[in-house]
This record gives sequence, structure tokens and C-alpha cells, in this order.
Amino acid sequence: MTTATPPGRTRRDVARLVDHTLLKPEATAADVLALCADARELGVLAICVSPPMLTVVRGEAVEGLVVATVCGFPSGKHTSAVKAFEAAAAVRDGAHEVDVVIDVGAALAGEFEAVRADIAAVRAAVPAPGVLKVIVESAALPDDALVEVCRAAEAAGADFVKTSTGFHSTGGASVHAVQVMAATVGGRLGIKASGGIRDTASALALLDAGATRLGLSGTATVLAGLDH
Repeated sequence: MTTATPPGRTRRDVARLVDHTLLKPEATAADVLALCADARELGVLAICVSPPMLTVVRGEAVEGLVVATVCGFPSGKHTSAVKAFEAAAAVRDGAHEVDVVIDVGAALAGEFEAVRADIAAVRAAVPAPGVLKVIVESAALPDDALVEVCRAAEAAGADFVKTSTGFHSTGGASVHAVQVMAATVGGRLGIKASGGIRDTASALALLDAGATRLGLSGTATVLAGLDH
């Protein structure tokens, strides 16, 4: 059964907002190539894979797709130099977009200048037209810290803020977090909702809250609930 689709939210429309994602540590090259084939069939915008898989997703496998990867993933507890090195290597290996995890502990401690500097180091390693998304682990942050982290990401030159890795014990994307993020940087930065989005209704609610991109591993299930 499909969900009643709001104007501008057809299956095709939503697919063009999706990063079709496979970041499981047990993923094989064959799994990632299957992801690419699925992505092309589903008509999504992008794939998102782990850095070592960038050398797998080349040429015809990703024709017509944006290629995204992650950095400092999933903990964010890496030095800025290591994150920058990893991001630069990802760009050399063909990534168009890099999703970097902040140091959540620094944010919780109120060290927002350190968060900004960390993001800025990665931004320098991902020059335009490369796209930098900042994973803030919104479920782990109180609203005031979430606002400050979004401001730090904007000050550091990020293109997007992103809710979650999908690996943190506090959870993934929520409508409330996306609303806070949209109220802080919406219209200037993109907002990627990811983590635990498993059905059509959840995806639409996050888009209505202000998300401009969705990170999905169960993309086919989410899209199946929409009209063509």
C-alpha cells in the first residue's frame, strides 16, 4: 500500500534526495557493487560507502550517481589531522561528498571552537566542488549544544549538517532534531536526516521538518510506500 503523497513528494522526487547507504563493517566488494546496481535502479541521487570501498565504486558502476563516503566514522574520536588526511584520501579516491563525524564529547563539554576547528580542518581537505556534511549525533546532544554545533559547522564552511551515524547508542534521526537544525541553519546549509529511517511515513515527516537529504539503507522499502 502506498502513502498518500504530498505535492512534490512522488517516489521519483524523494529518490533524488536519497544517499543509498551501506556502511556495515562486514560489507564486501560484491555487496557494494550490488548497492550501486540498486541505486541506479531506484533512481537515487547518491551512494554512501566506507572509504576502502571507493576504489570499488568506479566507472560504469556509479555512472550518474554522486559518490559519498564517511570520515572519522563512527566515533568522531580522531585527531583533526587524521580526519583531514582521511578526507583528502577519499577525494583522491573519487568521493564527491564526505560526511565527517564531530567529536561529540567536545560538543557536550561546550568546546564549540574546538568543534569548529576540527570541521574546518576537514573542510580544507575537501575543497569545492566537494561537499562536506557534518554528522552531529543529534540524539546525543541537548538542544542548546545542537544549535551551537550547527553554528560551528556553518562557521567552518560545511555544506550540510547531518543528524546521525546510525551507529550511536542514543539513536538516529528525529523530527525534533531536524526542526532544531532547520531553524538554526536551514536555507543556508543542507540538512541530512539519517539513522533509523525505516518507513515512508518517517521519511516524509523528516522532509516536512526541514530535511533536504535522506541517508537510507532500506531505500527500496521507503520508496515503495510512495506514488510514482
